[in-house]
Amino acid sequence: MAAGHDRVVRDNVHRDIVLDDDISRLVDTRTFQRLRDIKQLATCHYVFPTATHTRFVHSLGAQHLAGVLLEHLEAVNPGRITPEDARLVRYAALLHDIGHPPFSHALENDRVFANYHHHEKWGQMILEDPDNDLRQALIELVGEDGLARLFSILDGTCELPVLNEIVSSQLDVDRLDYLMRDQINTGAKIGTFDVFRIFRALRIGEDGHLMVTRGGVAEVESYLMMRYHMYHNVYFHKMNALTTAYVIRALVRARELVLEGTLTVSVRMNRMLTDENLSVKDYLALTDSLIHAELSAFATHDDRLLSKWAGMLASRSGMHKSVRVRNLTEVAYWGARDTIEQILTDAGHDPEEDMITTRVSKEGYRPYTDGIQIEDGRDIIEVSELVASITAPLNHILLFVPEDCREAAENAINEAMAGE
Repeated sequence: MAAGHDRVVRDNVHRDIVLDDDISRLVDTRTFQRLRDIKQLATCHYVFPTATHTRFVHSLGAQHLAGVLLEHLEAVNPGRITPEDARLVRYAALLHDIGHPPFSHALENDRVFANYHHHEKWGQMILEDPDNDLRQALIELVGEDGLARLFSILDGTCELPVLNEIVSSQLDVDRLDYLMRDQINTGAKIGTFDVFRIFRALRIGEDGHLMVTRGGVAEVESYLMMRYHMYHNVYFHKMNALTTAYVIRALVRARELVLEGTLTVSVRMNRMLTDENLSVKDYLALTDSLIHAELSAFATHDDRLLSKWAGMLASRSGMHKSVRVRNLTEVAYWGARDTIEQILTDAGHDPEEDMITTRVSKEGYRPYTDGIQIEDGRDIIEVSELVASITAPLNHILLFVPEDCREAAENAINEAMAGE
C-alpha cells in the first residue's frame, strides 16, 4: 500500500500511530467515531481530573500495539501467522471495544438498560447488523468469509490460539495499552513496564499459544505489579465507586419516573431506559455527552431522589464518606449492618437511601488455563514468587454513609470484626 495513503495520529502514549488505508476506512465510520464520546474510565475524572481519555484513542493504541507485536512474531516465528490473519488481528484489536455503552463498564447494568447486554454481545450485534456502516466497511475489505474469521479471532474459536491471545488474554494488547494510557492520563505514578521488552520476549509455542522466554519474566512481573496497583489505587478508588453509584441511582430513579409517566427525557435516553427491543442503531446513539446532559438537568428536578443523586455529581458537596475499614468483608458488614442502620436513623437519615455499598470484586491472576506461559511450558506463577504473591482475588465491600455517621459506623464495624 502506498505510504502516501497512511495517516499519522499523534498520541501521548505511543507518539506516532500510523493508520494505513484499510484501518482508516474502519476508523472513519460513524460507529467507530462514536468512541470519541465514550470515556475510557467512566467517572474516574471525578478523582483524577485529567482522566478524560476515550475508548477511541485506546482502540487506536491497541491496534498499533497489535501491529508492532505481529511484526515481531513474524520475525521470530516466520510464517506461523498468515498476512490475512495478521490483518484481521489488527482489526480485532481496533474493534474490541465498539460495543461499550456510555460510561463504559459503569453502565453495564440491567437496572439501567431495559434491554441489557454485555458490551461484547453488543459488539457482535453491531457487526451483524446489515445496516451498520462498520459492518459494510468490513465486508468491502474482507468479505463475508473474512468477517466470519474476525468473529472467530474475537471469540477465541479460531484454531490458532495466538490470534485471539494477542487481543484477549492475560497479556494482550488491550491490557498493555490501557494500563500505559490510564497511568499517563490519571497521573498515577505506580510502577511501569517496557512494552517493547515484553514483546521481544514473546514467541508462538508449538501448541500455537503465546509464550514468554525466561529472559522476559522480569518485565512481565513489572507489568503484573503495575496492573495490581492500578486496580487498587485507580480502578477501585473509593471516589470512583461512589460517583458510579450516584450515576446508577440517578438513572434507576429516572427510569422509574419515566415508566410512571412523571419524567420526560430525551428520545435517546427514553429508549435506553424503556425499550426492551433496543436496536443497534438506537444503542449507538447513546454517548457520555447524552448521559451528562440528562444528569445535569436531573440535578434541578422536583423529584427529591432524582435531584439528590444527580446533584451530588453536579456540586460534590454533601457527598457520602467511605467507612475507613480496610478490606471490609461480607461477614463484618452484615454483623454491623443493623447497628449502622440504627445510627443513621437516630441521626435523621434514611438507611435505605444513605447506606451505599459497592462490591469490589476481581479475580486474581489466573494461572494455567488462562495464564501466562513460559517457554518451558510452565506458568509464570511457578517461576515467579512475585506473581505468586499477587494471585489472591479481590473481594470486599466499600461502605459509604453520611459524614456525621462515619465515625460511629466505623466503631460498629470494628466491634463486629473483633467478635468474629
